[in-house]
Amino acid sequence: MASSEMLAFSSSSIRDSAEFDVDLSLSDRLKVFKTSQFDQKAYITSNCLNMTEKEIKHLFAYLIDLKKASAEEMRKSVYANYSAFIRTSKEISDLEGELLAMRNLLSSQAALVHGLAEGVGVDSPLSADSCGSTKEDTSEVALAEPTDTEKWLINFVDNLDVLLAERRVDESLEALEEGERTLKEGDNGQPLSPNAALFLQDAITERRMKLADQLAYVASQAYTSGVELRSAIEALKKLGDGPHAHKLLLNSHRHSLIENIRAISPSSVSYGGAFTAALAHQYFSVIAQAANDSLMVFGDEPAYASELVTWAVKETEALAVMVKRHVLATSAASGGLRLASECVQTCLGHCSLLEARGLALSPILLKLFRPCIEEALTNNLKRIEHSCSAMVVVDDWTLVHPPPGVRPLGANASSLGSAIASQLKLSTSAHRFNSMVQEFFEEVGPLEMLQLGGSTLEGLLQVFNSYINLLINALPGTTMEIDQDNPGGSVQKTVRMAETESQQLALLANASMLADELLPRGAMKLASSHQAGRILETPGRAADRQNRFPEHREWKRKLQRAVDRLRDSFCRQHALELIFNEDGEIRLTAEIYTSIGLNNKNEADWFPSPLFQVVFTKLTQIASIAMDMFVGRERFATVLLMRLTETVMLWLSEDQTFWGEIEGGQTPLTSLGLQQFYLDMEFVIFFSSQGRYLSRHLHQVIKNIIARAVDASAAATGIDPYSVLPEDQWFVEVSQIAMKMLTGEAYFGNIDRDATSPTASVLSHGSN
Repeated sequence: MASSEMLAFSSSSIRDSAEFDVDLSLSDRLKVFKTSQFDQKAYITSNCLNMTEKEIKHLFAYLIDLKKASAEEMRKSVYANYSAFIRTSKEISDLEGELLAMRNLLSSQAALVHGLAEGVGVDSPLSADSCGSTKEDTSEVALAEPTDTEKWLINFVDNLDVLLAERRVDESLEALEEGERTLKEGDNGQPLSPNAALFLQDAITERRMKLADQLAYVASQAYTSGVELRSAIEALKKLGDGPHAHKLLLNSHRHSLIENIRAISPSSVSYGGAFTAALAHQYFSVIAQAANDSLMVFGDEPAYASELVTWAVKETEALAVMVKRHVLATSAASGGLRLASECVQTCLGHCSLLEARGLALSPILLKLFRPCIEEALTNNLKRIEHSCSAMVVVDDWTLVHPPPGVRPLGANASSLGSAIASQLKLSTSAHRFNSMVQEFFEEVGPLEMLQLGGSTLEGLLQVFNSYINLLINALPGTTMEIDQDNPGGSVQKTVRMAETESQQLALLANASMLADELLPRGAMKLASSHQAGRILETPGRAADRQNRFPEHREWKRKLQRAVDRLRDSFCRQHALELIFNEDGEIRLTAEIYTSIGLNNKNEADWFPSPLFQVVFTKLTQIASIAMDMFVGRERFATVLLMRLTETVMLWLSEDQTFWGEIEGGQTPLTSLGLQQFYLDMEFVIFFSSQGRYLSRHLHQVIKNIIARAVDASAAATGIDPYSVLPEDQWFVEVSQIAMKMLTGEAYFGNIDRDATSPTASVLSHGSN
């Protein structure tokens, strides 16, 4: 049966490597190894006989994974039932002591019963005469000569009393062992009489208790040295009172610890880290010594090992309480993350030295320290937020290089990263924000064992959202919307307005540089410690390595969404400035197109409408500033121009008043008006494509607008609009000439003016 099960397992799980990844429970995967008839040699032979080297390696990796999973399952099971296990062990130890006392009591009672049955008086065990003799017979009883056994018993008791009085423990133990042997085997092979046996039993029991009291007294004294303590505990164990001896051992170390830490107080040291280091040294030194003594005297017996672990856990909890009360509480309240990190690292460093002795106390400390560390983390993030809120009040939104002595990527940045960071330009508030965040990353990085990565990144995201909200408030005339991911960060705060376009683009430069480069690089410090010390990486390789972490990828996407909010606010503000004039009137109305051809039957002067001239000029100015400001990040500038153009065109496509006049107004859209509208749309397509920010979405929006206008003209005039519209090349040429004239690059002084050419129309418009 076992062979068939193993063959089935081989064919289904090992031959087919794809099935190793099936999501089976650990119990199901270990089922084949739990059978009572499992034979490991037969298992290996049946599965590896016809395997290739690759399959054997795969099997080996699979078995290693099973081994790790099984070990983890056992560890979880031990922790889950640890309290019950220790409680049961203590009960067993107490029962053993009670059974020993009952055995001694029964032995004494048995001897007494035997003596009474033979008519021997128990008060005079060494006398051959009866205690029941009458007073008249006592005068007649002759004193008999003591026997050899009686002489030995008297001498044995006297010698044992001397040894106990002189506290010669080893010799006392030997004497007690000799008495026990005599009690069992008799004197010179002759069994003791019941009277003598009872006397010897009582003497041994009484002296054993006296020796135990002496040893317990020695073990409880503070002046007792380590060697004396181990000797006393070992002697108590030999007396048969192991559980009590082990408790005395642990209590002795506890008293020693109390005496040592009395000399250490928070007021006696000037720095919390020194206090923590001294305290941790005392606690863990005593725990280590207690573990050594327990192992030397009691070995690795489960009952004693469990009691040692329980005691060590209690002492570790006491250490954590003291550190929290005197160091971490005040540090966490003030946001002192560096001190909290140093204290936790100090304690965990001592814990790691005890793991070789089988004492894994780190989880206890991590569980107790975690609330304080999280509080310090939260207060530190609040400090960053408040500091940046104060900086934006005086920030002039001018991009500058990092201040002297400030390393944008932190103190541990690589030379390549520092070289890149030295070329970055941010405003003063962004430099302050970045320096504080990088310092925050360096302080939190060593605390990776607390698994704070998720809460840390989430907290930083909220702080970044708060900073983005401040940047949005710096845009003139911006009404900030509540961020759904960070509703608490939408409170209006005083900021210095970014009046010029350069200052407004500086806001975007701050946000994009922080979200794209600085914050993701700093977040990599939260990765596992084995990531430290890697070779220098190019920015591309660093970005690829960042994307390997799903949590970091999602966090980076959230950062980008925050930047998108700022960019959308920027585009919305400038789109409104383009669409409306200073008096609040709309620049583009349907009348601009419907009025063409009504009063003037001659050909119009073909040139883009004023709104689209302003749009082109605005985009050209922004593009010029952005290309100088976003060096190396041209894509961000391109997307910005793309979104701004899309915002304007989407407004036009959704303006119900405009389309109501075009499609159903009293004045229909003539072919000349349609031609002007068509020219405006083609002009937008042309300069967007020339600037390389014509997206597919923008192109489709414009094409839909053109199609809607063509349909409106056809419905109003009953004429096919495409039969009267010029060729596409005409619109391209007019757009090109208009673009050059608006940028000041056109010169047509020596060009012949053909009345039907686009150039003539444009020049006519320019002269007018």
